[in-house]
Amino acid sequence: MKLLRHAMMWSCVMLAPLTVSAAPLPDVQVDYSADSTMETEGGMTMKSRIYHTANKDRMEMGGSDGMTTIIRKDKKVMWQLMGDMYMEMPMNDSTISGTDAFEIVEQSEVGQETVNGMKTTKSKVVAIKKDGSGKFGGFFWTTKEGITVKMDMLSKEGDKKMRMTSQLTNLKIEKQNPALFEIPDGYTKNDMGAMMGEAGMPNLEELRKNAEQRRAGRKQASENKDSGKSGDRDLSVDVNKMMKGLFGK
Repeated sequence: MKLLRHAMMWSCVMLAPLTVSAAPLPDVQVDYSADSTMETEGGMTMKSRIYHTANKDRMEMGGSDGMTTIIRKDKKVMWQLMGDMYMEMPMNDSTISGTDAFEIVEQSEVGQETVNGMKTTKSKVVAIKKDGSGKFGGFFWTTKEGITVKMDMLSKEGDKKMRMTSQLTNLKIEKQNPALFEIPDGYTKNDMGAMMGEAGMPNLEELRKNAEQRRAGRKQASENKDSGKSGDRDLSVDVNKMMKGLFGK
């Protein structure tokens, strides 16, 4: 699970720009959607679907049984959705992958390259944790719109190292539905305390238990005219199935 949380943490880097001398990079101003594939040198592959509009991001992992992250920079909040419930977390130094804890010490343009048919600028980035406990470095490939379509990163904390690569495919620059960045009707807010595991990442087992307890206490809605829709939402969250979809295996 530590590897999973680490991978999920870095997947958020694709959604939240790094800080340079405490000044955030400009947000990508065009709307787009894409498929994201992240891989580690240990052979783990994590697939997700991402959507972006100005100051808003959405990342779906694990299909219909998985988890959705919505980042609202305009509201300074992040929502984690699973099953028919959600958690709300403020955007501060301990959230959004912890990038505010890093300081970039080197950033330079390497050259121009084509990635998955897209013209990009390749840049080198080296950053260290402000408390001196770790660092990371690697390369980013960005389009003229500022979309990071590829990254190759190596992080180090103590004697532990982890390499991760990520690429976007099926990139489409087009207007996104505003509803993608809102909490759907019928979702219930849950306190994040017991739901959070190490590194501030969601505890999937606690999420599953909470969803099942809530469903057990509700009356059958199968005879309702909208039972088809509610039934889809009320399906038990299968963590194993979610993991299978999450890692594409």
